[in-house]
Amino acid sequence: MSVQEYLDKHLLSRKIEEAVNAAVRAKTSDPVLFISNHMRKSVPSVITKVKARQILDSRGIPTVEVDLFTNKGMFRASAPSSDPTGMYEAVELRDGDKGIYLGNSVNRALKNVNEKISEALVGMDPTLQSQIDQAMIDLDKTEKKGELGANAILAVSIAACKAGAAEKEVPLYKHIADLSGKTNLTLPVPAFTVISGGKHAGNSLAVQEIMILPIGASRFEEALQMGAETYHHLKAVITEKCGAHGCNVGEDGGFAPNISSVKEGLDLVQEAISRTGYNERIKIAIDVAASDFCVGTKYDLDFKSPNKSGQNFKTVEDMIEMYKVLCSEYPIVSIEDPFDMEDWEHIKHFSSLGICQVVGDDLLVSNSKRIERAINESTCNAFLLKINQIGTVTEAIEAVKLAKDAHWGVVTSHRCGETEDSFIADLSVGLATGQIKAGAPCRGERLAKYNQLLRIEEELGDQAVYAGEDWRQSS
Repeated sequence: MSVQEYLDKHLLSRKIEEAVNAAVRAKTSDPVLFISNHMRKSVPSVITKVKARQILDSRGIPTVEVDLFTNKGMFRASAPSSDPTGMYEAVELRDGDKGIYLGNSVNRALKNVNEKISEALVGMDPTLQSQIDQAMIDLDKTEKKGELGANAILAVSIAACKAGAAEKEVPLYKHIADLSGKTNLTLPVPAFTVISGGKHAGNSLAVQEIMILPIGASRFEEALQMGAETYHHLKAVITEKCGAHGCNVGEDGGFAPNISSVKEGLDLVQEAISRTGYNERIKIAIDVAASDFCVGTKYDLDFKSPNKSGQNFKTVEDMIEMYKVLCSEYPIVSIEDPFDMEDWEHIKHFSSLGICQVVGDDLLVSNSKRIERAINESTCNAFLLKINQIGTVTEAIEAVKLAKDAHWGVVTSHRCGETEDSFIADLSVGLATGQIKAGAPCRGERLAKYNQLLRIEEELGDQAVYAGEDWRQSS
């Protein structure tokens, strides 16, 4: 084949002429670079390969990382992980061989990505997120993604989302907003974990987390400063009252002093807030995770103390009264999972009191069917979005739309097993969830999310909007 025949076959003469004309119109000072980029953009992006590897999450437990290749680059994503909380969430596929990573290795999930998923997606346009996610759902053929593994599917879904943003030459958060049909972008109020308890820490505290929300900040940058300063003042308070050993941290970076009551923890946090001088500009949230210490119809607040367990049982009525008192004595604006995950009746009753935001986490597990039921029955008024519980970016977007249409609050959330992937930061901005829960202002895998939000705010410049006082109703 001659040079001319080759040029004619691929229409190169016309394409090169178009690129040169574009360079002239742009009056570029570097025509070679301009023409190269122009030619590259003229070729539609398609997925060429998907490759998975096993990495470790923040707990030292294996999870799935994916490199998704297009003809324009490589895009990497990893799946967060956690202990399963119920039968309604998507299934992480693990190998189960106790001799390797105590049964937690993910080689079966890797094989599914490298063989089945890669073959199904090669040639697809990365901007068509819903089609990519649907292709994987169809390939899996199970309700909870148990065949391919939600950890395999989610890592690919996130990587494809990043590739789609790159193809459109827009920031990831803007691409997510486009996918959801939203036009506004909102920086969320961070819910910083400052005290850890429950199954996340080795102390005696039954409730899982005490968090602070800097709703009085004017920008996310200021909110992060307020959170970090309060965190360090809290360290000093705990050291004074409990000794240096009380400053050990839980899985998501919150301090884990050996306290046994939530009031003790709240007093420590209040003291730290008062030392910062921020006072009413910072509110408090609690993640009770009550399912972890529900015994029958009662709640064992000493479940972590073997010598005391069973001596401090609370009835549902006792718990409601406790929450009422706490909300009257402290600036608590949100309580997550106040009762057992199957106790729809009492969660609904507590929510109807209008005392604070009531967040469904274990209750809903980001499952659209359970969210729909909770909306129809007015069970709670906010939900915790954990993308690995649902398994794809598209399904996460749909779940948020459901909640927003019902005028619920939405909290974008990390998992206890995190990676340095900052995807949920962009997700929270693109979907304007108004709230993000990503752990303490401490530990790299948590700060990866908060630092990405700093970059997004800087990039948006004068267009940046921080949810602030509108933390529940961002839309």
